[in-house]
Amino acid sequence: MTKRRDVFILGGATLLAGTASAQGSRIDFESGQVGALPAGVTTALTGSGGPVKWAILDDASAPAGPKVLAETSADRTDYRFPLAIFGAPVATDFEVAVKFKPVAGEVDRAAGIAVRLADKDNYYVVRANALEDNVRLYVVLDGDRKQFAGVNQKVSPQQWHSLRLRTVGDRFTVFFDGKQLFEATDGRLGGAGGVALWSKADSVTEFTDLTIDPMP
Repeated sequence: MTKRRDVFILGGATLLAGTASAQGSRIDFESGQVGALPAGVTTALTGSGGPVKWAILDDASAPAGPKVLAETSADRTDYRFPLAIFGAPVATDFEVAVKFKPVAGEVDRAAGIAVRLADKDNYYVVRANALEDNVRLYVVLDGDRKQFAGVNQKVSPQQWHSLRLRTVGDRFTVFFDGKQLFEATDGRLGGAGGVALWSKADSVTEFTDLTIDPMP
């Protein structure tokens, strides 16, 4: 039987929702306006530094269409973590995946997925870094970022990669470019929360093809 797929708009993003959990909900930015923030997506900042500047850009190399979302301020403040927050869904357990391309950054070239986001200062985040060549898991508690897992992994600049995070209870599973990297456990944030894309310092990183699946 053919799986039905519905197409509808989430703010300025196009969302394709499949009935099969493996297909899930896919968000791109093709319906948004270049230079603007997608409607329905809010921004926030963990840490310090200047205002965040998330915007839709054009990139013909993007795997899900030419429009991508990026944080473009290039603020060099080191302890600065811009967030692009999606209004729904809110859950405890997720499988979230995104494609990203590290474009520029001298302090950092990072891309991240935040889950169980209660507010700008409390969430989990997995991030890949093209300057350090590693992938790490953090919990952010009252604005204080604490690493609890990670591995060394080549993250090539100016190339598209995939990052995926699965959370089930206190267990976190991280995937990079289609392969499982590591698992870890942490129980410090157990409540339901939202999902956000995450950046750091002067990173200019493009994001597209985001999927958000609440786990049963």
